[in-house]
Amino acid sequence: MSLDASDPVLTVSGLTLSYDIPAGELKALRDVNLSIGKGEIVGLVGESGSGKSTLMQAILGLLPGAAQIRSGSIRFEGQDLTGLSARQMRGLLGDRISVVFQDPMTALNPVLTIGRQMIDIQHRSKLSRREKRARAIEMLARVRIPDPESRIDRYPHEFSGGMRQRVAIAMALMAKPALLVADEPTTALDATLEIATIDLLRELQSEIGCAVLFITHHLGVVAELCDRIDIMYAGEIVESGATGAVFQDPRHPYTQLLFGCDPAQIAEPMRHLPSIGGNLPDLTAPLPGCIFASRCPRADETCTTGHPADHKAGQSDLVRCHYPLAPRLEISA
Repeated sequence: MSLDASDPVLTVSGLTLSYDIPAGELKALRDVNLSIGKGEIVGLVGESGSGKSTLMQAILGLLPGAAQIRSGSIRFEGQDLTGLSARQMRGLLGDRISVVFQDPMTALNPVLTIGRQMIDIQHRSKLSRREKRARAIEMLARVRIPDPESRIDRYPHEFSGGMRQRVAIAMALMAKPALLVADEPTTALDATLEIATIDLLRELQSEIGCAVLFITHHLGVVAELCDRIDIMYAGEIVESGATGAVFQDPRHPYTQLLFGCDPAQIAEPMRHLPSIGGNLPDLTAPLPGCIFASRCPRADETCTTGHPADHKAGQSDLVRCHYPLAPRLEISA
């Protein structure tokens, strides 16, 4: 199927997914909608347990056996991934779709040299082994690994954490994929390395022109790197829009309170950092109303009995809330 230049590279439409567990059916994702255009970087943000990793696994075809897609589609370059076999998905992964995982030490094979791994992932290429090695050295130089000609024959434990992550980025981008999924790639790095890695990722992404799904809980990284942002809570996308617009005028109560917890937004020193009260809901028996109602200071009977529709409000393209135009909430410690 040919893809028009204006068509999204990835479109998730109405995706509902659950896990069959001893306690019943855990509804991990519910009516999730997400779109990434060519050359666009989209940040997926939410606290732990919000469903970010499950959505990533669904896109990559890496769901465990207990997971069942109940409805919806995941279309990549016009092709629905939910109907592909494991073999067909392997044909896409590492070629048209690449991944950078959170911990490069576990993503890289500790008993194989970096060079061996970078050559092996080019198994679809018709280049000779010498040419593949030269290409791997060139890519290591691109990600600023010093003396790549000799370091290519070293093992992962001989590299620092930041250098291992740069190697992982090099491996992911070697095939010039159409979609790069980056799963919290800067979490294990200190602040200086994080900034350098973000700059490197932006530079390489701009050259290749691939779409990027950037999964993180770091709001500062999203503000610096991403064109668009999707806010996820308890298995639903509750707000989506251009990054600057959502940061300037968040419309969903969860987004407002989440941003209020960001230490970078706190102007005055305080003894206790602000937090959102309550806990994530039990997804084996979610309430019929808004998924955030049990923790929302604004919730009323409408919020607890009726599921909200998706609205366009303020500068956000999607806000899943009954009162998207209500005054902004402020969080306190």
